[in-house]
Order: sequence, then C-alpha cells, then structure tokens
Amino acid sequence: MNQNLAFADYAVFIIYFIVVSVYGYTVYRKRKQDEQDAKAYFLAEGNLTWWAIGASLIASNISAEQFIGMSGEGFFLGIAVAAYEWLAAVALIIVAVWFIPVYLKNKIYTMPQFLKTRYNESTALIMAVFWLFLYVFVNLTSILYLGAVAINGLAGGEYLHVIMLGLAVFALFISLGGMKVVAYTDVIQVAVLIIGGLVTSYIALTTVGQYFGVGENAIAGFKVLMKEAPEHFKMIIPKPTATSSQLEIDKYLTFPGLLSYAAGIWIINLNYWGCNQYITQRALGADLQTARTGILFAGMLKLLMPLIVMLPGIAAYVLYKDGHLPQLVGGKDGAYSAVLTFLPTGLKGLSVAALTAAIVASLAGKVNSISTIYTLDIHKKYIQKDAGEKQQVNIGRLAVFAAMLLAVLFTWNDILGIGGVGGFTYIQKYTGFISPGVFAMFFLGMFWKRTTGAAAIVGVILGFVLSVLFNEYAPALFGNDTLLYTAYPNGKGAFEIPFHICMGLSFFFTMLVMILMSFAGPKVNPKAFETEPGMFKVKPQTTVLIVITLLIIIALYVKFW
Repeated sequence: MNQNLAFADYAVFIIYFIVVSVYGYTVYRKRKQDEQDAKAYFLAEGNLTWWAIGASLIASNISAEQFIGMSGEGFFLGIAVAAYEWLAAVALIIVAVWFIPVYLKNKIYTMPQFLKTRYNESTALIMAVFWLFLYVFVNLTSILYLGAVAINGLAGGEYLHVIMLGLAVFALFISLGGMKVVAYTDVIQVAVLIIGGLVTSYIALTTVGQYFGVGENAIAGFKVLMKEAPEHFKMIIPKPTATSSQLEIDKYLTFPGLLSYAAGIWIINLNYWGCNQYITQRALGADLQTARTGILFAGMLKLLMPLIVMLPGIAAYVLYKDGHLPQLVGGKDGAYSAVLTFLPTGLKGLSVAALTAAIVASLAGKVNSISTIYTLDIHKKYIQKDAGEKQQVNIGRLAVFAAMLLAVLFTWNDILGIGGVGGFTYIQKYTGFISPGVFAMFFLGMFWKRTTGAAAIVGVILGFVLSVLFNEYAPALFGNDTLLYTAYPNGKGAFEIPFHICMGLSFFFTMLVMILMSFAGPKVNPKAFETEPGMFKVKPQTTVLIVITLLIIIALYVKFW
C-alpha cells in the first residue's frame, strides 16, 4: 500500500481543478453579460435545467461527512446506514410532488420568507438568524475540517492548514459567481464524485477478491463481503437482549431497528430536503415541471450513493477484520481513507478529486445559501431597505467572503471540537435537536390552514426543548427497562434513548401542542396558503420516474431485509 500521492495523482487533480475553474469562469462571464438582477445572482431564476438542478442537489448534499462519515458507519453498521440515502429518494419524491408546488405558487425564494408569508415577521427573523449560525458554525466548519483531514492524510499528513485554505479559496471562487455558476459547476463536480467514487468502490471490491483468493473481480469481491460479514448486510438492526454484547447495543443506539422508520429517519430526510434553504434553493427559481424533474433526477442519483459512500466502509471492515488493513487512523471514520491507499497511481488522484469535488460543491452551495438568507431576509429588510439590485449582489458577495472566513477561523485549531466527536456525529447532534420543531412548523404551515403564528413560535422552541429533554434528561426519569446501557472508555456508563426515537417523541408532542394551540385560534388563518385544483397533479413522465424509483427501493429492501 502506498499512502502518499505520486506525480500522476497530482496531475489528475490539477486537470480536474483547471476544468472546473475554466468552466465556472465561462458561466460567470455569460451570466454577468446577460443577467444583472439580484434574483438571477441568488437563484439563477428561470435559467437552470432539470439536470443542473438534480446534479447540484446531489453535489451539495454529498460532502466529506458522507464520504468519510457514512463510510465509517458502513464499517460499523453495514448496509443499514443506506436507509439514509434510499429513503432520501422517497423524501425527494414527496418534496417534488407536494412541497415544491406550495413554494412556487406562493413565490417563495427563501425559507425565512416562507415563515414570514405564512406566519409572521418574528418567526422568520428567529429562524433566519438560527439558520445563519447553523450553516456557518456547524455545517461549513465540519465540512471544511473533515475534508481537509481526509485529503491531508493522503497527501502525507503535513499540510492540514494549507489544504483547508485551498478548499476555502476554491469554494469561494465558485461561490462569488452566484447560483448559476454554483449549479452548473456542480454538474462537473457530481460527475467527478460519482466516477471517482465508483472507481474507489470497484477497486475496494477487487482488492477484497484478491486478498481472499477469488481473483480481481468486483462481483466475486462483493460475494466475499456478504460471506465474511453477513451481519453487515441487514437493513434492520435487531433490538438487543439481555445477552447482547456492548457492540450490538451501540449499533442499536445508532440505528434502532424498525423504530428508526417510525419517525426519526423521515423527520431527518423531509426536514433536510424539504425545509432547507441550502437544498431547496436550487429548485425555487425554476418552473414547476423543471423543478420536479430535477428533484426526481436527484432522487434516482441518490440510489447510487450507498455504493459510493457506504460500500468502501464494509470492504474496509472485512479487510481490517482479516488483518489486511493497519490500525485505522481516527477509528471508523478512517475507513474510507484506508481504502484509498489500495488505489493505483493516477486513480488515487481521481478519488482525491472526487472527494474534493464533494467538499467544494457543498461549501459553495452552503455559502451561497448563507448569502441569500442574509441579503434578502436580514440586510434588505432591517439594515439597508433601499438597497438596489447591484448593491444586493455586492452585499451577497461580502456575506460569502465573511462566512468562509469565519468558518476557516473557527476550524483552524478545531475550536468547536469537531475532530473529537467526528464530523458526521457533530452535524447530526447539532441539527437533529432542532429538526422536529422546524419540520412540524413547515408541515402544518403548508397543509393545515388553521395553524397560527403563535403555534409556530411555540413549536420550534418546544421542539428544541423536548429534544434536549429526551436526549439528555429522560433516561434518568423513565427508568432502565426501556433504555440501553452504553459503556464509555473511562469505565463509566450511561443509559440512553436511541437518537431516532428521541426525534420521534419530540416531533409527536410538538405537533400535538401546535394543533391544540391552533384550535384555540381562528378556524382559518388569514395568512394560510391557498391551493388550486390540480396543483399537486403530476405528468405521466413524472409518474414513470416516481414508479421506477420506488420499485428499485422496494427491490433493495426485499433483497437485504
């Protein structure tokens, strides 16, 4: 195994960098000549094709926490973690059919604007500020840190801060051109990350086949994985019994079997894909059919993601268990980087380019959303109400620069402790506490006319409070019979409720309180959104995409149940 990059690897990476940069600059020059208004800059209004929307959604979603974190969960849990990706495809269908028509009919361009239009100014301002802090200090920092650590390990382990700055500058270069540049460069980025990811998975499988004496054959290597780690090919993690090992308990705490499907994983996916500026922004500037087709295209691409981000982790587990891998650096999160060491010269550079594409695309998409929310929902409304089109674009660019600078400063010495808990866990921990309240507020606001602004404010606050209660304090209140014991390295332990179950409980009680509060208000809220006959009707070609996606998911679950 060669853990360092050779000249050919650097050459492949430089070619990738030049292609993306030149294409991005070309798109920027054309956009600058043809489109001067703020909505064109922030939303690329009316100019994104369905394939650009779909590719940009995937490129923005797949980042270091997927490549590194989800591969690590594949090492630890196995194929069960693929539920995040395959049910995301179902969530995208729901968003395309029911959520996007509501946004587009009411001319919604940002999530805070939705809250202001549907509820009130206070709700919009609270959530705008929250999203800005979440995007800058949780998402940007974790993506930047995890990505720099992963690439640094392959480059020799001595260039962490140089790589961090390089990633930030590259993403900044793309982001300053606006949403159209971000979206169309994402097409190249997603092509690179899919091709590079598939190559990595293929080499991982052939390596397994080689070490286990079945030849350098990917199909044979996959069969070896199923034979050597059958417990890693079960979608449902069984509930521990009195004789279960600590490892089995820890797996259930991470993904609690069928109960994950009762609420938690749906809240995560529907909130992420349907109520998230970072994601929905790609579709908000398009017409309904284009937006729907793009989102469904993203859903079909999502079906491939476990093959790219999860399968290398299972391969690393089998190789590690059989002694063919050294001690993983960083525990399970080192699985993906360990697999990359098996790649031959040149292909290693392609895989690093794929990882970089995922990181840069996510960073660029995130800072674009930050600048959109700040400019349109805070600066234009509260600081400079008379700002013209050109001023708004300039303010957006300053927001892009400021957000990236803050992320670099807070990540430089790992101030937030991202490295201590792992990037995937870090993001889940700090976004999961707010997801039940936010999703309840959006869901009721879209589809129940009676929901009031007061109920929305109480809901988002209560959702957070209940998440803290169920995660941190309920174990001591409810007793040990329904809880699971987790041992820690210091010899101590604690009783815990699985995270997905906490989310489901928080969502249920938040919805209940919001409904009761709204019943105390007017029968129809004057700010309720109106619907039209046929508003949610889909065209035959759209129905075909939906049916194909659902059949593939059903077949996968039947295979690995």
